[in-house]
Amino acid sequence: MNNPSENRPKRHLCIGLLAHVDAGKTTLSEAMLYTAGSIRKMGRVDNKDAFLDTFALERARGITIFSKQARLVLDENTEVFLLDTPGHVDFSAEMERTLQILDYAILVVSGADGVQGHTETLWKLLTRYEIPTFLFVNKMDQPGTDKALILKELKKKLDASCVDMEDPEDIATGDERALEEYLEAGEVSIDTISQMIADRQIFPCYFGAALKLQGVQELLDGIGKYVGDNVSANYDQADNRLQNSGDAQQFGARVYKISRDPQGNRLTHMKITSGELKVKSLLKGGQVSEPWEEKADQIRIYSGEKFETVQQAKAGMICAVTGLKHT
Repeated sequence: MNNPSENRPKRHLCIGLLAHVDAGKTTLSEAMLYTAGSIRKMGRVDNKDAFLDTFALERARGITIFSKQARLVLDENTEVFLLDTPGHVDFSAEMERTLQILDYAILVVSGADGVQGHTETLWKLLTRYEIPTFLFVNKMDQPGTDKALILKELKKKLDASCVDMEDPEDIATGDERALEEYLEAGEVSIDTISQMIADRQIFPCYFGAALKLQGVQELLDGIGKYVGDNVSANYDQADNRLQNSGDAQQFGARVYKISRDPQGNRLTHMKITSGELKVKSLLKGGQVSEPWEEKADQIRIYSGEKFETVQQAKAGMICAVTGLKHT
């Protein structure tokens, strides 16, 4: 285990990867982690050494069954908790649980296969949960892929506001203010684009081939440029409300999964939504007739199979807590 860094990044973003099975979602997660410097070697699903497919059955079948997280640092102020979710329809419940804690999502579409039936189902779920979404069209290195045709299909089957981020005019059509900016200055400002993405007025599309690291840096750059400040502002406002109420110790969190580690310890996976959680804090819950109070023994930040223990988890972070039996 590594000792936790004292100078943690200021922004914590929770971004989920979703896709129809075989679109290359796990390969994209490997490529993102490798490009960001979080792993030294890209694993492959067919080689059974993908960083996030940690269970034997996942490696044997070459599919993601359980949602898992990895950490990557975009810049000195931005840390991303990347959640890889199952693409196979049989494990949709595991994927949908994860949607409850996402700040943003990346929907992976195969450039060779286009929009599949399950892709449209995922899109409806993202709409229902109102999650701002980036799209990465993968496998564009395969013969017969046509960017213009795929973009046209995305606009038709998913949303007319799916935009090519290399086309300022396409971006500008998503909002009246953006169009005015474009007509006046020839471009749309980063702040305007960020707000449009957050408000689900546009859905940025990036094209590439994850296995060959094509388009991956552009996707990471786009996330770094257009995501984060509004998420941090929401957490800051929540913290300010707590402090103004004189109860700065209070915290909010959403539990989205229960699992066990190899030693059998029960893990409560949660996203901190306000305030902060410190080791040995007492947490209360249950019904009025059957209340419970338990101590958070250990706070773990997972990345793949490994984790580091930290003394506290702040708003925006995802952690696993031991010692809780009633969650």
